[in-house]
Amino acid sequence: MPELWLPGAARLDIGDHAPTDGGPAKAIAHITWDDNGTAEHPLPLAPYEDLVGYFGRNPDGRRVAPHVLWDPFVGRFTQFVPADSRSKSLADAAGGTRTNRAGSVVIQVETLFFPYCRWNGTTYARLVDTPCKGWGALNAWIRDWGVPDTWPMGRPTSFTSHRSESVWRSRAGWYAHAHVPENDHTDPGSWPAFVDAPTPPARYEPFPGAAFFTAGRRSPIIAAMHERLVAVGCDRYRTHTDLDVWGSGDVASYRAWQQKLGYTGADADGRPGPTSWNRLQVPHT
Repeated sequence: MPELWLPGAARLDIGDHAPTDGGPAKAIAHITWDDNGTAEHPLPLAPYEDLVGYFGRNPDGRRVAPHVLWDPFVGRFTQFVPADSRSKSLADAAGGTRTNRAGSVVIQVETLFFPYCRWNGTTYARLVDTPCKGWGALNAWIRDWGVPDTWPMGRPTSFTSHRSESVWRSRAGWYAHAHVPENDHTDPGSWPAFVDAPTPPARYEPFPGAAFFTAGRRSPIIAAMHERLVAVGCDRYRTHTDLDVWGSGDVASYRAWQQKLGYTGADADGRPGPTSWNRLQVPHT
């Protein structure tokens, strides 16, 4: 299970934990928008500690607290509730979708930012113009909770709203506050690009490509795959000789593995693909 609390974040648990409703895993992108600067009249960025105090200690702030407050200028984080609890930063109308709970997780991130804020002598019109320090760690932690690196309604590029109840209910991924049903906010205006997941160590054999699996191919990779298929209960082999040679028993056993994963029809043809292969976790040879 992933970490309930973002590693490295200050923890200010406000209590009032409650479960989510299940469904597609989501993350919600907000900005604090605690002031209104302009290009002609930029305003100083609010102190991070003020926002921590508001969400963590002020009764009004606690009623709308997110999971995580992020300072993109220096990479600070404070977390107020664990990842598996709902938080309360979204408007939630009675009788509709329970916005703050509509997923296996609904991890909400409030970013210390407003357009044309001034920090360290520089004015920042968009969140993506800031240093975005700590974003990689935040992105990775939320990804570990099953939130894919995708924007079902499009990565935000302006302060305009775009909302679809059907997409919200059915698609996992990142949503701008401007995308969430029953809400009228148009933030965050922009958001940093996803950071590629690091390449895992060579514990498991990488997918060798579809062309690798041809009749008569001999390889220790095939022998290792054979052993894994037997171990996961997908043994459809007639014999256990020539373990390292691709043949009809491998096709039948791999088809059983694909079916075990829920594939049907042409997707369960006994020919390895990258997703099913990675889930099989063939030991590195």
